Amino acid sequence: MGSLSKTQVDQLGDRLRKGKIAEGDFHELDAYRRSFAEAYEEIVAIVRDATQLEPTGRPAKSTTSIIEKLRRETIRLSQMQDIAGCRLVVASLLVQNQFVERLKSVLAKAVVIDRRKRPSFGYRAVHIIATAQNKPIEIQVRTELQHAWAQMSEKLSDVVDPAVKYGGGDSVTQEILAGFSKIIASFEDKESVASAAELVDGLRQLLMYAIEKWTSNPKSEEGN
Repeated sequence: MGSLSKTQVDQLGDRLRKGKIAEGDFHELDAYRRSFAEAYEEIVAIVRDATQLEPTGRPAKSTTSIIEKLRRETIRLSQMQDIAGCRLVVASLLVQNQFVERLKSVLAKAVVIDRRKRPSFGYRAVHIIATAQNKPIEIQVRTELQHAWAQMSEKLSDVVDPAVKYGGGDSVTQEILAGFSKIIASFEDKESVASAAELVDGLRQLLMYAIEKWTSNPKSEEGN
């Protein structure tokens, strides 16, 4: 599978997107995602050496997640940059900037996607797309607050609506996420690190409140 041409990979992706799945397509997709493993390990080793931190990682996105993304977006399978990736969570915006610059200096041709000033549905972080063995590997660099927000979004998508992560779901949920995203951005711009733990705790408390609220009456706010 690793020897398939770009055209063949995209043809596979088109079949999966349209639901016109040929015999063996799931096996081929599984083999394709697993082909990122060596490149992933190479990038993780570079990140570890450059930062002296142990990144958390995902050697291969699940086949289900890949198919869902193909159907949700217009992206081609060969263009998908997050099939394999790792994550660093750091204390503050200042440290985040320092680590991003450090990784840029050790990763040839790295592409930086800064989602702090232009967030994706409230999601803020810096993503670095590195390349090893001709395969893209995503490196997420988040602050603790950005990571807490992302966890909240994930949890709300579990208990409210899977579309929450992508700007869908009910308006109340989106307002909560957007509001806290803006608060975090404003807070971090001031680099008030001493109070960061308190804001993280506040986010977690809000998350637990939201989970309790929506699991007890998940449809109460829909359409408002």
